[in-house]
Amino acid sequence: MDKKLMLGNEAVARGVWEAGATFASAYPGTPSTEITENIAKYDEIYAEWSPNEKVAMEAAIGASLGGARSIVCMKHVGVNVAADPLFTVSYTGVRGGLLIVAADDPGMHSSQNEQDSRFYARAAQIPMLEPSDGDEACAYAGMAFDLSEKYDTPVMLRMTTRIAHSRTLVEQGDRRERDLPAYEKDFMKYVMMPGMAIKRHVVVEARMKQIEKDASALPINRIERGNGKLGIITSGMTYQYVKEALPDADILKLGMVYPLPYDLVREFAATVERLVVVEELEGFLEDALKAKGIPCEGKALFTRQGELSVAAVLDKLGGGAPRGVAQPQALPGRPPVMCPGCPHRGAYYVLSKMKLTVMGDIGCYTLGALAPLNAMDACVCMGASIGMAHGMEKARGRDFAKHMVSVIGDSTFLHSGMTGLLDAVYNGSHITVVILDNSTTGMTGHQDHPATGKGIKGNDAPAVSLEEVCRVLGVHDVKVVDPFDVKGMEEALKDSLNRDEVSVVISRRPCKLLKKSHDVPVSIAPQQCRKCKMCMKLGCPAILLKQDGTVAIDNSLCVGCNLCKQVCPFGAIEGGNPA
Repeated sequence: MDKKLMLGNEAVARGVWEAGATFASAYPGTPSTEITENIAKYDEIYAEWSPNEKVAMEAAIGASLGGARSIVCMKHVGVNVAADPLFTVSYTGVRGGLLIVAADDPGMHSSQNEQDSRFYARAAQIPMLEPSDGDEACAYAGMAFDLSEKYDTPVMLRMTTRIAHSRTLVEQGDRRERDLPAYEKDFMKYVMMPGMAIKRHVVVEARMKQIEKDASALPINRIERGNGKLGIITSGMTYQYVKEALPDADILKLGMVYPLPYDLVREFAATVERLVVVEELEGFLEDALKAKGIPCEGKALFTRQGELSVAAVLDKLGGGAPRGVAQPQALPGRPPVMCPGCPHRGAYYVLSKMKLTVMGDIGCYTLGALAPLNAMDACVCMGASIGMAHGMEKARGRDFAKHMVSVIGDSTFLHSGMTGLLDAVYNGSHITVVILDNSTTGMTGHQDHPATGKGIKGNDAPAVSLEEVCRVLGVHDVKVVDPFDVKGMEEALKDSLNRDEVSVVISRRPCKLLKKSHDVPVSIAPQQCRKCKMCMKLGCPAILLKQDGTVAIDNSLCVGCNLCKQVCPFGAIEGGNPA
């Protein structure tokens, strides 16, 4: 068999293809995005970007009930969106294997919290596998489908950022084609009315007991013998840290983290002098073992916050820093910034200039909260900005709403902002909603969505009109402005803020990274520059402030968007792309 160096996410896609899957759905979210992007490269698998994770889950469930091996992928917070169908498909079971990938983000590299998806597996009574490298990610994806069909259950696969975005040699196999099973009507199993659901709950409990009993014999749960003194129970990426830090330790490596193989755990615990659970985020494994009366240590040693490391394991269990490894030095901070030419910068400059209260949302535009723009007051989750603005207006009154907007991206609006807008219209709000339409799902890597006119495989698709959607939801005042037209943007906002109705301003200009044409950078005319630093208020990384107080343009970064030309009161900025 051939081996190939793959991202962990790419390896999951390969395993799904090898397992004979034919359906994949997802909403892009780091660190899960590349799974579906790579699945889309396989012609044998139908793949789609869904409007949100709940819809993606429902589509995958439908494909499974149709007999297809199906996968749905999302990041950890996306599981919250998909939780409604997730909990009930545990009751209905499957026809074709159903794999649910949840990618957690310890350390919050690209997320608003450090949610631990293992608790979802336990709460929904669904088995969960967790690979420790890309090769296992490929193998576990295939195994998940087999387990799903054997036990008539969805199976969750937990990825974390380090596994998803690190590379491993992956052993590639052939695709295992399978025929769809015959479709048979079975409403007692698949229609979850109370009378049926009561009976299915009994089935779920019996199923999980059987999987727990069988788990001790699964080869993905294995004991690696050491000197018999220190015993470590671990899974996922922390297994790699433990292996490197403590080569003499006994290790029980768990490939299935729910339900746990308690017979194997007791066997292992009886052979070591000290038992420690090493896991990132919550003490999920530790608490489960203690509940079964198995003494162990865990979170008294290791943090519940962020990622672990070889150094962290050595510090708590190995007596010092890694041998021969230099300790990391403190590095200068590199806060994320909007790209040069980002259309959101123009919109946020105006919002900041007008000193508006801004209810924010999740996307590239969340960066508008940072200095020097400082143009966001709150941000909670995908799609929440409109509902938050509506609630703020109801709490503080119409006069407050005259100085407040919500901001939301085009993809996020279609994900979960539409219902918030409907709520605001229905309940008589007077809020102003700014849809920052950059014609892509930017922060996760430029994926298409229902308003871009393209599908996941680059195929033509119907393009939803954001203006028409807003009007259908009951909004009468819908404006479209160019965020690089600073004066026009300000006038549109002032008009909307003074209307006694819900108003929508669509700030429309494509993400600069989508543009392929040549850019002409701007430059500073030294004789006209008065060092007022107005251009610095944009926060553009192409604009530099020198030690002598003068301003310069980095031509290697400038894309000639001309925004700085508009804000310079002395006309000291020249060149740029034609208007």
